[in-house]
Amino acid sequence: MATRPSRSTEPVRERVLRTAADLFYRHGVRNVGVDQIVTASGVAKMSLYKHFPSKDALIQAWLRRRDQTWRSWLERRALEAGPDPESRILGVFDALEEWFAEPGFRGCAFVNAAVELAEPGHPATAVAVEHQRALLGFLRGLAREAGVARPEMLARQLLLLVEGAIVLAQIHGGVEPAREARRAGRALLAAARASPSPGATGEAGVGAAVGARA
Repeated sequence: MATRPSRSTEPVRERVLRTAADLFYRHGVRNVGVDQIVTASGVAKMSLYKHFPSKDALIQAWLRRRDQTWRSWLERRALEAGPDPESRILGVFDALEEWFAEPGFRGCAFVNAAVELAEPGHPATAVAVEHQRALLGFLRGLAREAGVARPEMLARQLLLLVEGAIVLAQIHGGVEPAREARRAGRALLAAARASPSPGATGEAGVGAAVGARA
């Protein structure tokens, strides 16, 4: 395990960002002020503002860092689950179960921040939207690897399962939401594989439908 740099050697920007990340996630962006971050990080307020012109800029930087680290972790765990697409899709939910079991789990940082700020034009809201799009893109890639007829539909359904499981785990605690979402994900994948492609029926399918109504 890598050793965390001491305060004397860790760059000021990294120290502020690391401290803010911990406080924002544990207590919420509204409940943590700049003075608290300054005290906890041991940097001067002027040094903080040199790297982050405002608290909003710091929130945005934290969420961008969170997006990179969290998605990299999730994608790695999914790919490590197995060589076949089904294992990788289900591996997403296995990773969620690991995360939910961690003592410091506080739900989705992006949803939490977006709800707290409740400002459509806030920079942090834009990062949250980007995070959702990137996660959807990863799930879409897994769905395409699985060879389903409608990968976009399956990806959106899987995203709903992921986000729903995170919210339920945050509210109720425990890992069962991840396990239930995994079972639902398996069922969705099976249904998607059994579903014909949009143009599979062709004229024959249309003719059969007309004949059935005649």
